[in-house]
Amino acid sequence: MLEQPYLDLAAYVLKKGNFKNDRTGTGTYSTFGYQMRFNLEEGFPLLTTKKVPFGLIKSELMWFLHGDTNIRYLLQHHNHIWDEWAFKKWIQSDAYTGPDMHDFGRRSLKDAKFAEAYQEQKKIFDQNILTDDTFAKKFGDLGNVYGSQWRAWKTSTGGTIDQISDIIHTIKTNPDSRRMIVSAWNPEDIPAMALPPCHTMFQFYVSEGKLSCQLYQRSGDIFLGVPFNIASYALLTCLIAKETGLKPGDFIHTLGDAHIYANHLEQVKTQLTRTPRKAPTLEINGDAKSIFDYDVKDIQLKNYNPYPAIKAPVAV
Repeated sequence: MLEQPYLDLAAYVLKKGNFKNDRTGTGTYSTFGYQMRFNLEEGFPLLTTKKVPFGLIKSELMWFLHGDTNIRYLLQHHNHIWDEWAFKKWIQSDAYTGPDMHDFGRRSLKDAKFAEAYQEQKKIFDQNILTDDTFAKKFGDLGNVYGSQWRAWKTSTGGTIDQISDIIHTIKTNPDSRRMIVSAWNPEDIPAMALPPCHTMFQFYVSEGKLSCQLYQRSGDIFLGVPFNIASYALLTCLIAKETGLKPGDFIHTLGDAHIYANHLEQVKTQLTRTPRKAPTLEINGDAKSIFDYDVKDIQLKNYNPYPAIKAPVAV
């Protein structure tokens, strides 16, 4: 089955992972240096052993490709996967006047009173991002995260580089190039980012009319994050292949620190009891001439039949 490499990774780390402390205080079981390969000719590698919300993957990738760094676009598409970092900036600012949230990211939401207050403030925050331009500009922007680095990398001379456009041009004009690389890791910008890039760089390769992509990811949350990353870069590869007149080849996923959070162990065990189902098929519709012109509705999955979702907390 197409997702077996991912399940093998989860099983390997569950069995042989090294316990390490981490930035969030949660603790992880991890391994260093692991590679997976997915043949995109066999289907689209969205996990079937648990439901993964493809709509969130689509809108996040469109957000990156638009060069956007403000969560307003994501909220407009009912996507909340980047909310926590922006919300944290607000509640730690002088502008915040609500109930004390000093334990944000540490205190369990199982505390009913805290959870209720948290959700109420979160609703206020999201509504302000959507309706108040000044508020959105101040608290919704995450700094020079992926979209900025991909589409407007800042140069030492004050200019910018559109790495994605350059890559597409190179694939069309010099497909044998070994320099088709996009980097999101800009050391100068790291301090100003809400979260330093986890997926730091990726490279394309053309052979026999097929486009392949290899991602290097410095840090991978195996249960929650990595399934999104696999699907997102597989989708990116398919979109660029379509624009450049190629067929999708392989997506190769190389991980640095691949980890399972200590509070995700039972969820991973549950997932590993499930037998993978047939992978879905990706359909890219519409007459867009560029990947920058696609809308989320133009990208659909056919025959996606997953097991139910498995909930787990996000470490922030």
